[in-house]
Amino acid sequence: MNKLQNNKAWLFVLPVFALVAFNAIIPLMTVVNYSVQETFGNNEFFWAGVMWFEEILNSERFHASLGRQAIFTASILAIEMPLGVAIALTMPRKGPWVSVCLVLMALPLLIPWNVVGAMWNIFALPDIGFLGYTLNSLGIDFNFTRQPEDAWFTLILMDVWHWTSLVVLLAYAGLSSIPDAYYQAAKIDGAGSWAIFRYIQLPKLKRVLTIAFLLRFMDSFMIYTEPFVLTGGGPGNSTTLLSIDLVKIALGQFDLGPAAAMSLIYFLIILLLSWVFYTVMTRNEEQ
Repeated sequence: MNKLQNNKAWLFVLPVFALVAFNAIIPLMTVVNYSVQETFGNNEFFWAGVMWFEEILNSERFHASLGRQAIFTASILAIEMPLGVAIALTMPRKGPWVSVCLVLMALPLLIPWNVVGAMWNIFALPDIGFLGYTLNSLGIDFNFTRQPEDAWFTLILMDVWHWTSLVVLLAYAGLSSIPDAYYQAAKIDGAGSWAIFRYIQLPKLKRVLTIAFLLRFMDSFMIYTEPFVLTGGGPGNSTTLLSIDLVKIALGQFDLGPAAAMSLIYFLIILLLSWVFYTVMTRNEEQ
C-alpha cells in the first residue's frame, strides 16, 4: 500500500527561505551589481566589467591590508588554539568548581564587541590605563596610540582575552565526552600524562578542534569592531586590517565599485581558505 505524501510541511520552510533571500542573497546580488559597474551619480550606471577587480588585485594598499590581516589571524590562531586546549585540560571534570569555571570562561564571550574595544582602549592608555600605566612604571616605553608595535601587542592581547574562552569551552566539551574506560585502560598500561594526551585526548578532540579552528579563523579574518574601536586602524595604517580598509573605501571615500569588488574578493578568500583548512584537517577521517 502506497502512503500519500504530504508536502504541506514545506510551507513552514518558506519563511526561512524568504528571510535568507532578503538578508543574504539580495544584498550579495547588489554588491555584485556594483562591482561590475561605474557610476557618476544621479543613479546612472555604466558597465565596467572586471576593471574594479583588476584595480583591487593590483593595488599595493590591498596587498598591505591583506598582509596585516594574515599576520593577525595567524598570530591569534597560534596563541589561542594551544592556550585554549591547555586551559581546558586543567579545568575540573567533577564537583562544584565545574560550574564556576564554565561561567568564568563564558563571561568574556558575553561582552559586546564594541564594549570590548572600548574597555581595552581605556585599559591600555599609557597615562590612566592599568596596563599602560603599569608597563610605563616598570620602565617599558608603552604607548599603543603612537607606536605600531604596542598597538599590535594590545590588539592581539585583546583578542586572546576575548576569544580564547570559545576554544576552551569547545575543547572542554570534547574532553568531557571521552569515556572513563579509555583513561582506565591507559592507567593499567602505565601511560603517562603526555601519552594520554597524545594518543587518547588529542585524537578525540580532532573534530572539536577543527570546528574551533574554523570559527576562530573566520571570525578573526572578518574582525572589525574591536580593532576599529581600539586603534581605528592606527597609528598610521599599522593596524588597518582588511575589514577596516574596506569600510574606509566604501564609506570614507564612497568608492562603491572598488569597495564592492574588494568585498567579493574578501568573501572568496575566506571561503577558499576555510574550504582548504577543512579539507586538510578532515582528509583522513574516512580511512
